[in-house]
Amino acid sequence: MIEYDRVPEDFAERYRRAGYWRGETLGGLLRDWAARDGGRIAVVDEAGSHGYAALDAWADRLAAGFRALGAGPGRPVVVQLPNVAAFAAVSVALFRAGAPPVFALPTHRRSEISYLCEASEAVAYVIPDVHHGFDHRALAGEVLASAKTVEHVIVAGDPGGEFLALGDVERAPEPIMDGPRPDDVAFFLLSGGTTGLPKLIPRTHDDYAYQLRATAEGLEFGEDGVYLAVLPVAHNAALGCPGLLGALRAGGRAVLLTSPSPDEAFPLIESQGVTLTTLMPPLVTLWLEAAEFYDVDFSRLLVQVGSARFAPETARRVTGELGARLTHWFGMAEGLLTYTRLDDPEDVVIHTQGRPLSPADEIRVVDEHDRDVPPGEIGELLTRGPYTLRGYYRVPEHNARAFTPDGFLRTGDLVRLTPRGDMVVEGRVKDVINRGGEKVAAGEVEDLLVTHPAVREAAVVAMPDAVMGERACAFVVPRGAPPALEELRSHLRGQGLADYKLPDRLELIGALPLTKVGKVDKAALRGIAAGSA
Repeated sequence: MIEYDRVPEDFAERYRRAGYWRGETLGGLLRDWAARDGGRIAVVDEAGSHGYAALDAWADRLAAGFRALGAGPGRPVVVQLPNVAAFAAVSVALFRAGAPPVFALPTHRRSEISYLCEASEAVAYVIPDVHHGFDHRALAGEVLASAKTVEHVIVAGDPGGEFLALGDVERAPEPIMDGPRPDDVAFFLLSGGTTGLPKLIPRTHDDYAYQLRATAEGLEFGEDGVYLAVLPVAHNAALGCPGLLGALRAGGRAVLLTSPSPDEAFPLIESQGVTLTTLMPPLVTLWLEAAEFYDVDFSRLLVQVGSARFAPETARRVTGELGARLTHWFGMAEGLLTYTRLDDPEDVVIHTQGRPLSPADEIRVVDEHDRDVPPGEIGELLTRGPYTLRGYYRVPEHNARAFTPDGFLRTGDLVRLTPRGDMVVEGRVKDVINRGGEKVAAGEVEDLLVTHPAVREAAVVAMPDAVMGERACAFVVPRGAPPALEELRSHLRGQGLADYKLPDRLELIGALPLTKVGKVDKAALRGIAAGSA
């Protein structure tokens, strides 16, 4: 079995008694609905649709095949598949086989994949043949040169004569006598940092089954729900909040797209009767600007937005222009999720990231000395709870810094709590600009910049300065005629922003760079700003 930093037993027992952990394992996904209503559509992708019974049987055949290849307890498999039905079948098969999948993103390349194979000691690597013009078989050949533990490369598609085809892995189903326990690692997600290689995040059957159940209940997603995945389903947001796996647990339908383009997504929203989708703020802007060119009824759609700061002006447009409903989220692959409830007032939905998912989520807001700040003040978010990890995988030195002695995760996020307990994310610890001793929260400036009609998107970062220590550089994606720096500074003053918070420099840019998980790459922008300072 995989050894990992477990939740202390007194906490684990508390979570079991409270009913958060119910002894479920994720291999049970599909079983009930396959037996009750096997013809019900479970997954739709670009190739067609798959019913619950067919998908369940496919996962059983793959589970037997993976076990025959040596994948099982303590022997993970790196899975790098896009949003296709095979992702669901392979994932459930590995859950049943007890071989934790390591979910890599489709955009990862040799550096990341080689590291993931080595760090997890993976026995196999599952890939598509060609995705968005990139041949993953060539990548696999490079990875095999350094990945000592990988014995098999399995291709969903044409294996090219060198590797195994996914269909050739399948075997006649047979009972698995040494299947996983609820407290075993079910799979690994990846940390979303912007520097260095991602760290492995162990998620257990217990904690993720609770997350799937609680997020679906919170968003009233049931058997009539239709979830549209346009973000990579290897990412926590589209995988299990409730995402693909939550839709399958609830008996709903998951519609998988490999692109978030309105050209592809909007017709499916109409034809499939989509009720829920997850977007990041830049995609919301793209959809808003495209909506006027399509005849689509968005009134039954709930848009779940998170993973980055979401400007209030853009949030208002979701309900005002699209006519969709909005739920505002904050979340991390490590665990903690907060969200605005469906009956929250509009002001709460637009201006906050809501309250924690679980009554057992513990949060603290602290200063640089780990002292709790007064209510309403900004500090770093610390958290622990029934679905938050207690340690990254096999990095004890990092864990000593990333967790408090009593098990709280240091998130690196700057937040404040409103009087009613809703959380407002103000940015990252590294997003604070120290301008001559005055602290400037980049997020505050960004939210006001996008209220200018000539600004499509904005990101503010620190740049080094010999006199002030740091100054603020605003990167702006213009809308129409590009604005000038003084024009933006005047606009910000008109919004009531103090002079020391005004940007010192403006850089116009065609698009903000993004990390592999779709967040604005502030590290890249800081590098650009420093290079031209």
